[in-house]
Amino acid sequence: MSIPLSIPLWLPLAAAIVGAFLPTLLRRGLVLGAMGAVLGWVVGTLAHFDPSAGRKVDGLQNVTDRVWVEPLGIHYKLGLDGLNIALIALTALLFLVCLVWALMREWPHERRFLILFAAAESAVLGAFMAQDLLLFIAFFDLMLLPFLFLTLSWGEGPDWRAAITKLFIYTLVGSLLMLAAASATAVLATSGTEGGLSFVLSDLQAAGVPSGSQNWIFLCFAAAFLIKMPAFPFHGWMPDGYGAMPMPVLAVFSAVLSKVAAYAFLRIVLPIFPDASSHFQELMMGLALCSILYGSVMAFTVNNARLVLGYSSVAQLGFITLGVFALNSDGAQGALLQSVNHGLVVAPAFMIVAYLAGRAGGSEDLRDMGGIAFRAPILATLFLITALATLAMPGFSNFIGEFLILLGAFKAHLVFALIAAVGVALAAVYALRLFIRAMHNREAAGVTSRELSAGEAAPLVPIILVILALAFVPQFLLHRSAPATKRAVAAYAPAPAQPAPAATLEGQTP
Repeated sequence: MSIPLSIPLWLPLAAAIVGAFLPTLLRRGLVLGAMGAVLGWVVGTLAHFDPSAGRKVDGLQNVTDRVWVEPLGIHYKLGLDGLNIALIALTALLFLVCLVWALMREWPHERRFLILFAAAESAVLGAFMAQDLLLFIAFFDLMLLPFLFLTLSWGEGPDWRAAITKLFIYTLVGSLLMLAAASATAVLATSGTEGGLSFVLSDLQAAGVPSGSQNWIFLCFAAAFLIKMPAFPFHGWMPDGYGAMPMPVLAVFSAVLSKVAAYAFLRIVLPIFPDASSHFQELMMGLALCSILYGSVMAFTVNNARLVLGYSSVAQLGFITLGVFALNSDGAQGALLQSVNHGLVVAPAFMIVAYLAGRAGGSEDLRDMGGIAFRAPILATLFLITALATLAMPGFSNFIGEFLILLGAFKAHLVFALIAAVGVALAAVYALRLFIRAMHNREAAGVTSRELSAGEAAPLVPIILVILALAFVPQFLLHRSAPATKRAVAAYAPAPAQPAPAATLEGQTP
């Protein structure tokens, strides 16, 4: 018997609230145990997931569907399919290991920290599980609030309050646009139908939005999702925001929250607004190319290691957007796989940057690092694996993801694909520059070269092992996501060719 999705969804937050009344060790153990239980559940579900066993209408499994606000047609509807199961597993893994990493230091007001961190995981899980448009928007907005308060309470840098305020304003504008667009979608699609107003995603897709109204609604959703990623030119909050967040918080923010926006394109935008997605395909692919090129160039020109990873994320999310708007199954599968891959490499990269800064007197500037690999071969090896995966070296799952994205882009628009291929070469430049400047060359003044400790390895090694496992069996995820990604782009599949009519004896077609 399958477990109701509400249990793993709310378990981390419930454990953190109960733990607030317990002593420190029990509190930490309870929250870590709850997050570990969520990870165990999703790993077991993923291992036995049958992509063809879902409901015929929408392909969902383990569905929870309760009427939440009946007059407005809002449902508390959760479900699993090939689009979200791997991203839910990514969320459970990274929140657990980043909490282990965070608890290596003392946090003032630790009870508040644990509640906010657990609330962030529950909100992200809810955004991935939600199958009602307004329920998705509720989780999409709520997942930002814990990060806002985590940064306001434990922010870093000289202007961290201004930085997080800028992030909040950017995302608030996007959320307001999305809320207006969601309301219009439900009214235009279902208000005159027999069942009445509904925000359930399958109902909206079945009813359809009039073509004349799709364009402006699409632009509102796209703006909200591109801001959250972030993608060029909506990335203005990123340099300040990334510099202000505590490192364990930033790791999950960059690795997981940006994927909710990319996932929403496949879950919401492409199935419900097919005409607008086709109409704006070249615009979205052009923005994706700008993100790839701009993010790559900035990543190998800045010297702050944290910002190198920030701009590299802009470039990688550009690749993901390119795959989504190739509007074919190859691009969609590549985008979904690359969403998981990027989360798996950027989180350990932030961990390693924090470890390197601790060995360089607290500085995250590449010019203050160097020579750390001399007495740290294990740390250097783990960093090298992360860097090679980031640049999509053949043999890693990242290579498969980027290959599928480029294959889908080639099928859609040859010129866009050729330009995007330049980004693959640029990724090698910034990834290797980060590794070589930090680990090799002459040992910088003030640098202490020491090996990875057991405590530092505890959150890092499990993620590296998952990266290596996916390098050998990327089909594990591709097989589970294939039917769902095909459903997401089904409206864009070319019509099957019709056989030519047979000629009559007189040479005329009947």
